[in-house]
Amino acid sequence: MTENPKDYRHGHRERLREKFMAGKLADYELLELLLAYAIPRRDVKPMARELLRLFGNFNNVLCTPVEKLASVPGVGKSAAILIKVTREITLLDCKSVISNTPIFMEYAALEKYCLLTLGHKAQEEFRVLFLDTNRRLIADYLHSVGTINWAAIYPREIVGRALSANAMFAILMHNHPSGNHSFSKDDMKITHELRHLLKSVGVELDDHILVAGGIVYSAKNMLLMK
Repeated sequence: MTENPKDYRHGHRERLREKFMAGKLADYELLELLLAYAIPRRDVKPMARELLRLFGNFNNVLCTPVEKLASVPGVGKSAAILIKVTREITLLDCKSVISNTPIFMEYAALEKYCLLTLGHKAQEEFRVLFLDTNRRLIADYLHSVGTINWAAIYPREIVGRALSANAMFAILMHNHPSGNHSFSKDDMKITHELRHLLKSVGVELDDHILVAGGIVYSAKNMLLMK
């Protein structure tokens, strides 16, 4: 006896829900389950695989603008908005974690926060994360938004913001929408300049993070801040 497509879809989605509760879903299955709530009467597995093929990974899908997501055949605006809501919820969760726990104890949450904040931005952004004495996030300061390969940086303004936030530590953060996966000479020049200026007012520069191509790079871990 041939299984009714509706029965199959219901059974398949129930199995997905069970796998989710057990923490055993692959990325495409997680995306498939999410899409199922926005598109209840269609097989969304091919759609989930296509989104991952187009944008590379689950995080990139979350970070892709609504218009691009909605333009993928079958996705539509409602499903695209649900994906973006998921991104905002995940971002809030990561921010809560690094605001309440020292970042060195929750580095994965910090990386995720950086990816969700800067992933798929069309222009370069320069941000500064200000931390308290226990290296917990106090504020995420958007310093500037530039072009695809440049953003203005005003060191004294950053120092002033650090003092206003009563920060003890700071992390620089920017992206390379152009796809360049390396810190440039200018990136490191401004890093050392800001490190010196911040130190003069009692603020330690903890790291400089680069987000490029869906990957987080740490100047500190790459031994570029010696």
